[in-house]
Amino acid sequence: MRKTTRAALPLMIALALVMPATVHAFCGFYVAGADDTLVNEATMVVMMREGSRTVLSMQNHYQGPPENFAMVVPVPVVLQEEDVKVLPEAVFDRIDKLASPRLVEYWEMDPCYVEEIVEEEEPMFMEASAEADEEGGTGMRHGVTIEAEFTVGEYEIVILSAEDSTGLDAWLRENEYSIPDGAEPVLRPYVEAGMKFFVAKVDVTKVRFQDGQAKLSPLRFHYDTDTFQLPVRLGLLNAEGKQDLIVHILAPNQRYEMANYENVTIPTNVTVANEVRERFPEFYAALFDETLAQNRRAVVTEYAWQATNCDPCPGPVLDQSDLATLGADVLPSTAPGITGEPGSPGYYEAQSSLMSFVLTRLHTRYDNETLNEDLVFRAASPIVGGREFLQENGELEHGSRSAGQNNFQGRYAIRHEWEGPIECENPVRGRWGGPPGGVQNPGIRPAQDLAFATRGALELPTVVRTDIPELSIDAAVPEEEEADERPASTPTIVGEVEEESGCGSCAVNGSPAPAALLLLGLALMMRRKR
Repeated sequence: MRKTTRAALPLMIALALVMPATVHAFCGFYVAGADDTLVNEATMVVMMREGSRTVLSMQNHYQGPPENFAMVVPVPVVLQEEDVKVLPEAVFDRIDKLASPRLVEYWEMDPCYVEEIVEEEEPMFMEASAEADEEGGTGMRHGVTIEAEFTVGEYEIVILSAEDSTGLDAWLRENEYSIPDGAEPVLRPYVEAGMKFFVAKVDVTKVRFQDGQAKLSPLRFHYDTDTFQLPVRLGLLNAEGKQDLIVHILAPNQRYEMANYENVTIPTNVTVANEVRERFPEFYAALFDETLAQNRRAVVTEYAWQATNCDPCPGPVLDQSDLATLGADVLPSTAPGITGEPGSPGYYEAQSSLMSFVLTRLHTRYDNETLNEDLVFRAASPIVGGREFLQENGELEHGSRSAGQNNFQGRYAIRHEWEGPIECENPVRGRWGGPPGGVQNPGIRPAQDLAFATRGALELPTVVRTDIPELSIDAAVPEEEEADERPASTPTIVGEVEEESGCGSCAVNGSPAPAALLLLGLALMMRRKR
């Protein structure tokens, strides 16, 4: 049977013993017998960063005999038992859904409806709810030293150091890790940099099974290092095609981007055809692939927003318990707020810091030609984009731009124009909201599992209804829509929208009409009075 490699999230070496099994393991390089099928699936990774402290959490998708599972992760320091823990799976789905590109639907309001102008309340942000060792021997063989050895959950952990990559290669093979040819040159720079190696195997007596399949717990560990980076070169050793990489970064008051690769933001606020409702992951994969095709060595920012609120929300936001699970309990500024009691030193400062966590989602899809060095991250200034928010020129905001806080998302909309009678003298077009009575709102749809979305069957110009200038894509209007063209719609603000808060009831592009300008003028006058 031939080997099949799906797009994966290659962050570390995952080594499986030679056994007939299907492997859905941690990303990196994988090994199986000559007659096996080898399948790599995307692995969820979340990183937290503050100062020099990095917390790395990862969820694996291993399928096969648990005794075959093993992984090796390059780390900058020797980890001890208190630095490593297992996590619940649910938090990974929550963070993935929160930051995923989203599809929304809006219905045009009755153009003859007279909207009352009311004072807008201060935006309410959802508050986070509070919930709350022994060292191994130092015997050396092939220049490899066991620096620490301990058990966490169902994992038996060994921390190794090595004098040279050839010795490490030999040690792994002698200890029955069947690693692919060509591993030694890739291991060499990590050994020369003094990196240690986190090795995990599974204690089969502690594994839980679901539907006959071993369910392995996600792992988390933390360490201190001046450089904020992620090793990915190892994942190319067994790659037969493109590798899909998604990294979520959580940090107090801080967005992150790449320091050693080009940075682009995903085109957003694109109106799409009705058919995208059933093909949203496929649509987004086409948009993402075209973005990378035009920015070949880029990492794409898909999301940058405060982790404790969103607009619109495809799922629950992160609360204090989630942040603690993902590493806030070991960060300098937030650990006191999680472990201490109200009134204790630093407690209220830490609670404020927990509310300010920014979630950044970075996504790329690469091979040996487009990515040949590990990812290095740097702090970046705040950006906004992808909101239902009208700019000063009366148009829906397009792309990303600098701002005072992070409110950027990949957001795409199906817009249903008003189909009822228009019996007033000055109709106001382009006001959008929820569905009319009797119409069910399909809700907000996140695009998940993008590594496995159908590719190559959808042509973007046929399904977009607004131009995408950053990709030089012009929207093609279908013939049935051309036959029913209406006068240009008027973008109208319903109520007043604060610049930094985003909104859910604004309008889209068009040319102004007198009634629209009147409403806009009234809104601006009220704003000045306040």
